[in-house]
Amino acid sequence: MNEFFDALETRKPEQREAEQMAALAAQVAHAQRHSTAFAEILRGVDAASVAGRAALARLPVTRKSELLERQRAQRASDPFGGFSSLVRGPQMTRIFASPGPIYEPEGTTRDYWRAGRALFAAGFRSGELVHNAFSYHMTPGAFILESGAHAVGCTVFPAGTGQTEQQLQVISELRPDAYTGTPSFLRILLEKATEAGVDVSSIRKASVGGEACPPSLTAWFAERGVAVYQTYATADLGLVAYETTAREGLVVDEGVIVEIVRPGTGDPVAEGEVGELVVTTLNPAYPLIRFGTGDLSAVLPGPCPSGRTAPRIKGWMGRADQTTKVRGMFVHASQVADIARRFPQVRKARLVVSGEMANDQMCLQVEASETQDDLAERIESAVRDVTKLRAQVQLVQPGSLPNDGKVIEDARSYQ
Repeated sequence: MNEFFDALETRKPEQREAEQMAALAAQVAHAQRHSTAFAEILRGVDAASVAGRAALARLPVTRKSELLERQRAQRASDPFGGFSSLVRGPQMTRIFASPGPIYEPEGTTRDYWRAGRALFAAGFRSGELVHNAFSYHMTPGAFILESGAHAVGCTVFPAGTGQTEQQLQVISELRPDAYTGTPSFLRILLEKATEAGVDVSSIRKASVGGEACPPSLTAWFAERGVAVYQTYATADLGLVAYETTAREGLVVDEGVIVEIVRPGTGDPVAEGEVGELVVTTLNPAYPLIRFGTGDLSAVLPGPCPSGRTAPRIKGWMGRADQTTKVRGMFVHASQVADIARRFPQVRKARLVVSGEMANDQMCLQVEASETQDDLAERIESAVRDVTKLRAQVQLVQPGSLPNDGKVIEDARSYQ
């Protein structure tokens, strides 16, 4: 039995980097030619020069909110807002809708979202039956996993969501080998099966996503004979990263380039530091360049013990959108970043909002390499200039702020 989905997973890291950077330059050129949105976003960019991470980091980050705005503005002429390079017909098999609504196209390539790699790592094998409990209604979740299962060689039962009793009957009669769906629904199925005395023991493995699956829940499944592995995929990007039998973070998919940036900016952080996950997909059908997921994560050092050599991330660690309202005014992570940029000696900044509602207090905690006598005063002035609000500035030792990706911490009492 092969240990890996394909030879891409065991490439030497330097080979992968060289090949992906060459593909990146071609993808930027393709996006400029075939995506009207990126023709505008990347206007003036020399695609051939975007052949390294430093050059990639200089490109703007496109966030889901911008994607939605462009789609809304072009509903009558192009529901994809100029981001898709596909046109309706033989090259576009389906259109899906995510909350917003945001519309996403599906191309015709085999395993369009590349989920097969994640399922193979979770132990799915050719000839097995997969009970797919993701929703088949409007959103692409079920189709992402179904196409991945087909790529592995599995047969799929399209269970969808709900109708727990009927699903238990199907499981007891068809005896599927594996489950795909949310971890919470899998738990419901197992608990209901125990209560009803229904045998669902054929399910020995699962690929779960759509919500967090903490180690305690993974252990709960293991106690009941089900090995559960997390898959991190989105409707826009397809597979981003996946868990292996090593259970040490998530391995980044071979079809994407991942960066971790400081929330509110496009600036990459040091390895190991928590920040927003920004992804560039090499999918020519939907060529998203530096797409901000809004999710927090961090890069793990070293290769996966499973033998896969791609970078690893810690997995989902919260949301990067830390906008909060202070004294009736919104304060954004990008504003904190703007303040920090004005002072070269500032390494890191964290805005802490405390007090009770209607009596808000802001304290900007700053790690600085130098602490001139008037630095705090000058930073306070910058806070007023950028946010139109007053804040105390606290200078702290470099490395003393938590590595949790938070740029704004709301510590107010809401009782």
